[in-house]
Amino acid sequence: MSLTIKVPPVGESITEVTLASWKKKDGDQVQMDEVIAELESDKATFELTAEKAGILKIVAKEGDTLPIGAVVASIEEGGGSVAVDSSSSSKEAAPALQPSPQPATAAASATSPQPATATSLQVKVPTVGESITEVTLSRWIKKDGDTVAMDEAIAELESDKATFELTAEKAGVLKTIAKEGDTLPIGAVVCTIESGSETVAVDSSSSSKEPATATSSQPATSYASGVPSPAAAKILAETGVASKLITGTGKAGRITKEDALLAERISENPQVSKDVKKSDVGSSKPEVESPKVETVAPKTDTVVSGSRTDRREKMSSLRKTVAKRLVAVKNETAMLTTFNEVDMSPIMEIRSKYKDKFKEKHGVGLGFMSFFTKAVCEALKDWPAVGARIEGEEVVYSNFADISIAVSAPKGLVVPVIRNAESMSLAEIEKAVAALAVKARDNKLTIEEMTGGTFTITNGGVFGSMMSTPILNSPQSAILGMHNIIERPVAVNGQVVIRPMMYVALSYDHRIVDGRESVSFLVRVKQLLEDPARLLLGV
Repeated sequence: MSLTIKVPPVGESITEVTLASWKKKDGDQVQMDEVIAELESDKATFELTAEKAGILKIVAKEGDTLPIGAVVASIEEGGGSVAVDSSSSSKEAAPALQPSPQPATAAASATSPQPATATSLQVKVPTVGESITEVTLSRWIKKDGDTVAMDEAIAELESDKATFELTAEKAGVLKTIAKEGDTLPIGAVVCTIESGSETVAVDSSSSSKEPATATSSQPATSYASGVPSPAAAKILAETGVASKLITGTGKAGRITKEDALLAERISENPQVSKDVKKSDVGSSKPEVESPKVETVAPKTDTVVSGSRTDRREKMSSLRKTVAKRLVAVKNETAMLTTFNEVDMSPIMEIRSKYKDKFKEKHGVGLGFMSFFTKAVCEALKDWPAVGARIEGEEVVYSNFADISIAVSAPKGLVVPVIRNAESMSLAEIEKAVAALAVKARDNKLTIEEMTGGTFTITNGGVFGSMMSTPILNSPQSAILGMHNIIERPVAVNGQVVIRPMMYVALSYDHRIVDGRESVSFLVRVKQLLEDPARLLLGV
């Protein structure tokens, strides 16, 4: 019986691939799930595997461009996976029949790995969201041949929206298939987990008790109290926190990745408090800091005077998706930007007067983001078109405000969403911002937490930006850009005074939002921020 091997679907926008190379030759004996060829699309390179064991019959040639679903090869049954020499088998069979059946059985079990009791489980890329068709294997947490426990993290996968861990679905020995950096479609096999007596090879001279001893002496599937998991150990090594200072919350007292992250945040609190006490003037940075971006000096070859070197890095899935969407926004929307400036004195006075009591009562600092979020929610009530979006030939208006907050995370820009912000207090908004910022820094944001949103706020002021034109977060129709606070001379009641001023920018899609609406919306935001009492009174 012959099985046809076709080009598999590898993404919604990919219609054809190139057969880069054959890993096996025509007529070769192949095993199930063995890599037989390498395919290349305009986005990624991936491996084609045998769907059953047999003899390979090649149809397509190296360099051929093939549409999705095209026949690449076929696999014919026959040949088996093990070739046995007839002369040796006949010699061994005769002596085996002479003694009683029991010795023959014992000899067979002693000289073979006992495959009858062995089981293998394929670990595949799980479904992580409706719009996600592929992920990148960013790194292996466990190595090929390692013994893993059930539910232990074995790899880290990265989609265009989030990073998540792949866990072992049972205990056993890990056999890796995909490599770090591979782009894998949903459902692709990442690795297998082998269990059973095939992990122990027993010499024929050993007693029948030895195999049991060998299998039982393999690494246990649980950790001793206070021992960090591999992911936790990596975090502790980077932060310098001693494991003996941490109480593990995992099984049998194991220190989990979450325990290590919590310890890292606790160790950083003194510095955070120190930064918060700095003068508010010259920075719009909220007390709950945005995720820190660590700048790592690129590793290059030893630089000799006058030498010129380049360094190439593969773009991450997140970076590729962000790039594609930003270009699409510029090409598919009629984006314009309007500017204004806000006197931040009233808000800064409120923060200076009440921030200690606010933090004592609510357990979170009083930052600028909550004021801007409340002001935007109020302005959206007056100008709902700014929070609308285009779907086909319809304009969709929302009677709620899901505010997206742009955050610079270690692996790139992410935009988590604060749901129903219009019904939240300043304290509730600050708590939501703080929680999302921590998750973004730790790469713990879920797809749901970054999906949707009716309006976006981005704060370039934390990096020192004086003025910018923020780009739309599609399919939203508007985005508000905050900038740094600078003391500037301004005219107030005919007098020149020094005030802490911030430029604000509203980029909008002119297909939905007219000039009158955009300017009026931004003026309304300015009024609410310069007179915060309006936020309480709704006027």
